[in-house]
Amino acid sequence: MIEGWRWYGDLDRISLGEIAQTGATAIVTALHEIPYGEVWPQATIATRREQIEAAGFEWTVTESLPIHEQIKRGEGDLAGLFANYRQSMANLSAEGIKVICYNFMPLLDWTRTDLAAPVARGGTCLRFSAPKMAALELFMIERPEAEQDYSPEVISAAKAWFDASTADDRDELIHAVMAGLPGAYDRYDAAGLKQALKAYDGIGRNELRANYKRFLDEVIPTAEDLGLSFGVHPDDPPRDILGLPRIVSNDDDIAWILGAHESPANGLTLCAGSLGANPVNDVPAIARRFADKIHFAHLRNVAKDPDGSFEEAAHLGGDTDMVDLISALLDEQARRRRTGREDVQITFRPDHGHDLLTDAARGAHPGYPLIGRLRGLAELRGVIAGLRMPQTTH
Repeated sequence: MIEGWRWYGDLDRISLGEIAQTGATAIVTALHEIPYGEVWPQATIATRREQIEAAGFEWTVTESLPIHEQIKRGEGDLAGLFANYRQSMANLSAEGIKVICYNFMPLLDWTRTDLAAPVARGGTCLRFSAPKMAALELFMIERPEAEQDYSPEVISAAKAWFDASTADDRDELIHAVMAGLPGAYDRYDAAGLKQALKAYDGIGRNELRANYKRFLDEVIPTAEDLGLSFGVHPDDPPRDILGLPRIVSNDDDIAWILGAHESPANGLTLCAGSLGANPVNDVPAIARRFADKIHFAHLRNVAKDPDGSFEEAAHLGGDTDMVDLISALLDEQARRRRTGREDVQITFRPDHGHDLLTDAARGAHPGYPLIGRLRGLAELRGVIAGLRMPQTTH
């Protein structure tokens, strides 16, 4: 497996020289400075690639080539947006970047309510609190249908939090919810978020699926021509939020996506944390079911609470059996090698590490600290090395 590291380019507080010291050999990045819907110029891609290669890395995965909200909503004449997207694909391919991670989450990317929840032995982590999310929906943006999405116990806890909260607490909650969107994106306050949600009125699960299938039909043939592999990132959290449908949350959703446009290019980014936050998901089983379509992997772990809350756990902690999951990926690589498939090795990266030691002072992107991810990468590397060792009898 290829050890990757997500890097935000010039927006990142962590340098390529520091990343080199982690032992990672590949960079996962994107042109986050370019607004959604615009073409990524080949010259700009080439400059980023040359910068990465000069530091001793290979740019193996683009994460992400974002999809404009109008495409997700199926709104207006989309020909220009699809043409721009395909041109960006061609420009990436021309520079040798052959794997594209993307998501189809409406309006928001990964969503958390706390960016610095305390960890038992020190440090902080990202957390999704169901009561805080309910407080945002019920009492801050006053979404009428939100009561149907939460249990009475969560609603009661949400009311208690809201009644005790200050204006600063509520601003901090909105800031945390917006923090999952890197680069050139729109950020909202509570009133702005309430207004932005109106653009999705009338778009339910079926409508979003239809718009998603149109996207696949528009881009996957081009991906085949260019030798590109697409990997959809699961929803995070894997449940409807803010009244927005989430349609990449479990194995049935993944099966629908991969069948919506049958192609080796139409694949999966296996995110253990996103899928692991859904109590119905057996992440190693999902990895085995869709192994031949996994083009990229995020190896992280979460610990779930009964009320629907969860937080980022240590990479070898949490609710997902990481050893079993990595074993499934190594088995798939061995199968690819036996069958002569070209894309044998799967790039993976540690994800959403804890802020440890001096991480908090650095001010890196939330979830992407240096020391916390270094710890995660070292743990994952150890598991891989152990699984590759021949079995011995003592």
